[in-house]
Amino acid sequence: MKRHFFVLAAVIISNQLQAQQDTTVLDEAVVTANKFEQKQSQTGKVVTVITKEQLGKSGGKTVAQILNEQAGIVINGAYNVQGSVQTIFMRGASSGRTLILLDGIPVNDPSMINNEFDLNLFSINDVEKIEICKGAQSTLYGSDAIAGAINIITVKKDVSKPFNVKVTTGLGNMNTVRNNIQLYGKAGKLTYTTRFAKLRTNGFSAAYDSTGVKDFDNDGYDGNVINAGLQFQVITSLLVKTFIMHSQYKADIDAGVFADEKDYRINNNNLSSGVGMNFKKGIVNITGNYQYGELNRTYKNDSLFIRPFGTRFESNKYGGRTQYAELYGNITAAKWLTVLAGFDYRWATMHQQYFSLSSFGPYNSSFDDTSLHQTSFYGSLLFNALNKKLNVEIGARTNKHSRYGSNSTYTFNPSYNINKQWRVFGSIASGFKAPSIFQVFDVFSGNPDLKPEESTNYEIGVQQLQDKISSRVVYFHRDIKNGIDYNYSTFQYFNFVKQTVNGLELELSARPTQKLNIAANYTLITGDEQTQSRKSFNDTSYNHLLRRPKHTINLNVGYQFCKGLFASFSAKSISSRYDVGGYKKEDVLLDNYLLLNAYAEYKWKNNLKFFADIQNVTKKQFFDIRGYNTIPCMINGGITFEL
Repeated sequence: MKRHFFVLAAVIISNQLQAQQDTTVLDEAVVTANKFEQKQSQTGKVVTVITKEQLGKSGGKTVAQILNEQAGIVINGAYNVQGSVQTIFMRGASSGRTLILLDGIPVNDPSMINNEFDLNLFSINDVEKIEICKGAQSTLYGSDAIAGAINIITVKKDVSKPFNVKVTTGLGNMNTVRNNIQLYGKAGKLTYTTRFAKLRTNGFSAAYDSTGVKDFDNDGYDGNVINAGLQFQVITSLLVKTFIMHSQYKADIDAGVFADEKDYRINNNNLSSGVGMNFKKGIVNITGNYQYGELNRTYKNDSLFIRPFGTRFESNKYGGRTQYAELYGNITAAKWLTVLAGFDYRWATMHQQYFSLSSFGPYNSSFDDTSLHQTSFYGSLLFNALNKKLNVEIGARTNKHSRYGSNSTYTFNPSYNINKQWRVFGSIASGFKAPSIFQVFDVFSGNPDLKPEESTNYEIGVQQLQDKISSRVVYFHRDIKNGIDYNYSTFQYFNFVKQTVNGLELELSARPTQKLNIAANYTLITGDEQTQSRKSFNDTSYNHLLRRPKHTINLNVGYQFCKGLFASFSAKSISSRYDVGGYKKEDVLLDNYLLLNAYAEYKWKNNLKFFADIQNVTKKQFFDIRGYNTIPCMINGGITFEL
């Protein structure tokens, strides 16, 4: 790992010396930082932008795999079999502590224990841009944004022609098929977008056969995503919009760690739809949104592959519905002051039905429709002074929850542009995570007295934007109190966990020549948790974070050989980290690994692109989750046609 770090440092230093001229994605215009468009250099928040161009060179990857290459983010499941649970760890925070946004609106699954959203329900071909805003974002976005927010943006910009079509088809090993078609355009005041995406693969075994002789079967995946959106410019100052997205996939799964299962399958469906408006005139900018979500997830095991005293039949059905409404606006009160204020309302309900048949007889249980809701008011003052060199955000939110009552958060976020190339920034902010419906109301493990998990976050950093090169260094510290976890002694959820995380993020984007582009990042994470021992269930402290490596390095080098031909090489280095060793056993150390990938594309004129993507070029065997396989060498190739 040290060798990998020194190589990265050498790349950064050598390219700093070659800096000349160019723009950088570290100063993209973003909306996630403060809910209205602004340059990154005008906010002190740490924002990473994955551009449309970068996504276009990721045809063989998933949304989770793209996110897994960013500084400060680890996604367990990104390299496992398709359909695996995608657990997001941002800056060392636990599952469910990173908020997912779809076009700026929070999305979640209330039937999940930690309320997280399944990234398998997104197709990379439906995404126009991704903005990652790190650090506590609960003042603007509410619950779950303890470590940050990820905004997956699907809205197309700069559409001018009345009819456009984009078709992508790809094939890969393991009978992998990827297809996508998009129709979009602008006719007068109306802009429309429709998309359909499909991914199907035979896959490989989800569970790892440690003996090598049990002949575990492959676990396949078949998923579809369809969405559509309309925008209508009623008058110059008023835009109205509506959208709908339906995602569905079926995936084979296994019985557990090192355990195969022949006929165990998950079927996951998600429907999301809504309406919105934006009024912008003079110094006033007002936005309103309403979104409705419906999720259904079924696990079914109907197998002839039966172990002694094992389950002969199992059906586990989850359902959830969500509603979200918001109204917010910003006013440019003076050249040096912008005022942002708004409120949001979120409601969620879930239910569950379980039935199994085993040698012990039939068993039934249910979780009837149960709901929670919360209402929030928030506001921010954004100051600038000294010819916009000094930018300061001060904000607060108050939240009223239907179960535990009220809580609040705050943000103080200054930044200073020393000159056109250098700026410094910092923040002190709090975040919170409300307990989920399951954690509060489950008949066996629920705790109706749960309080929200709360955090305090500190950041300080420096960013350099120079000709042909940009870099950013950030140090962060987070304290969590009243962390929500499961108590294996009382068999209930409780507020107990205390977590302290320190981290360092180094990011580089360089173009030493017109044809060569280099992007690299390094993340250091250290943490301490006061929680229950996973071996004895007594109170204890750990100085490691499960499944979260101390060191992570990502490197991507791309070269434009000629007008149409582009190729890139990427590497990911992960240090050793711990995973759960089993029931009442010590945690197990997983080995470090180096993952190598390659990509190439050839564009013919402006309409046709041929591409090929290879992941895990060296066929490295590695593990992100104990007992579960990760990708072998994956090869995908295809064609994209645009008109």
